[in-house]
Amino acid sequence: MTTNPSPAPPFGRALCAMITPFTEAGALDLDGAQRLAAWLVDEGCDGLVLSGTTGESPTTTDAEKSELIRAVREAVPGRASVVAGVGTFDTRHTVELALAAEKAGADGLLVVAPYYSRPPQDAVEAHFREVADAAGLPLALYDIPGRTGTRIEPETLIRLAEHPRIVAVKDCSYDFLGAQKVLARTELAYYAGCDEHNLALYAVGGAGYISTVANVVPARMRAVLDVFEAGDTPVSARLQQRATPLIESMMSAGLPGTVTAKALLGELGLPAGPVRAPLRPADREAVDRLLAVYQEYVTG
Repeated sequence: MTTNPSPAPPFGRALCAMITPFTEAGALDLDGAQRLAAWLVDEGCDGLVLSGTTGESPTTTDAEKSELIRAVREAVPGRASVVAGVGTFDTRHTVELALAAEKAGADGLLVVAPYYSRPPQDAVEAHFREVADAAGLPLALYDIPGRTGTRIEPETLIRLAEHPRIVAVKDCSYDFLGAQKVLARTELAYYAGCDEHNLALYAVGGAGYISTVANVVPARMRAVLDVFEAGDTPVSARLQQRATPLIESMMSAGLPGTVTAKALLGELGLPAGPVRAPLRPADREAVDRLLAVYQEYVTG
């Protein structure tokens, strides 16, 4: 039996859900964003996702989102895809952000399921279609029901895959069977949005990952996929397993990934700055725990 090669992922394989650097006074730090973006790409990221959950999109203004796209685009011209988070609970506002992101130079859009209102599936589908119809960029749909309160059900994704500009999914559904159903019936590029699933989803046909942990260890996150691509599944599995303590400390230890990523980046001397309220920075005890896990990981 022969098979056709899989199409190249639309935004690359190794994507970082990049934090948004702020100055100590809380303003947008565009110089820091450029330096961080360049470092992430130098370390192996072939895509940067801006203004997502990790990028504190709920507390950045529309103007700041556009400024960030332009600054990062300038910092990594032609070296990495720039995907802009534009999803909100308001269809009209989401369309406005999508058009602004396109004008600012984004390569693609990340659109989360509309949150808080908990619309039924036909309304979720209509929301995404309206955004896709309005914008001229490819869309990745962001399924994270733990935050939005609303799934993008597999059957809804299968119908939405018919739209020519809906090309990808960032999957934080924790529904591995559902993901495989969509993979089997569509050409959607599936990106793991939970770092503990990076290798597992890739192994069953996923496109790669959109990673928060990659803010601090981009090369090591990429190595998991590179080694798997080279055909050494056991070593790839061990690399994924070795990352587990850091993934758990950053993503499942009681603090949001934005907070833990910024804490570690600050300790590493990379641009980060404070988080915006209602988030609060990690205290010294939490930072020390994170740093100990990080150091054990990178030196082990």
